[in-house]
Amino acid sequence: MKSPFPGMDPYLEPYWPGLHTHLVSLATAELNRTLPGDLVAQAEERLSIESSDELIRTVAADVMVYKPEGPDIAEGGIAISAPYKLVVDAEPLTERFIRIICADDGRLITVIEFISPANKMGNGLEQYLQKRDELLAGGVHVVEIDLVRRGNWRALLRPHLCPLEAVAPYRVTIRVGGRRNAYLYPIPLRQHLPSIPVPLRPGDAEVKLNLQSLLEQAYEIGGYARRLDYAHPPDPPLEEDDAAWAAALIKDKMAQS
Repeated sequence: MKSPFPGMDPYLEPYWPGLHTHLVSLATAELNRTLPGDLVAQAEERLSIESSDELIRTVAADVMVYKPEGPDIAEGGIAISAPYKLVVDAEPLTERFIRIICADDGRLITVIEFISPANKMGNGLEQYLQKRDELLAGGVHVVEIDLVRRGNWRALLRPHLCPLEAVAPYRVTIRVGGRRNAYLYPIPLRQHLPSIPVPLRPGDAEVKLNLQSLLEQAYEIGGYARRLDYAHPPDPPLEEDDAAWAAALIKDKMAQS
């Protein structure tokens, strides 16, 4: 079955790493069907280790328990005698993104980011903002697709402020290289995801990315209908009005299936 939600499904957020991979792959394929013949979209990845307790708890890591044989040497060379040692297995996060380049010389035109929680928390946020500033200063366009509610989305908008009427759980922000302006697409929970323009070179025909279609394909490919538990509230929880709306929507969809 399809997701019961018309747009972004808030129950998908705990599954973000896998969903993120599907979205990047599908968007790359879609762009290569529609880009001008001398441009190419390619999926790239970078490794990031984020120590935020919130991120470790929700996305990144497991906690291992084992029994030391004799005193254990802790950080700083201190010997600790204890029956158990707890270790956080914080594996590097693989962050995927899309680069649109000129096929002949590899010149970078546009970067498309499906924003992860790590891009909106702690050191990961600051590192991401620094990298984005470098891209924009070099004339590269940056498209940010934010479909996760965790993290500080207002800090991600810096140096811009979000108008009160544009506050929404999800959003797309488009920044044109070399300019200070940004273009915001607020995405309410109760609406379909938009088709967004992808900035390229002056004179290029308009290319759009249909986010709703990408999400529906990713939902099917990932088998999320068989994995999500709609009997309980999503994590993180919704605002009171949205929670009541979502519960009624799910009840109606389940009755029809």
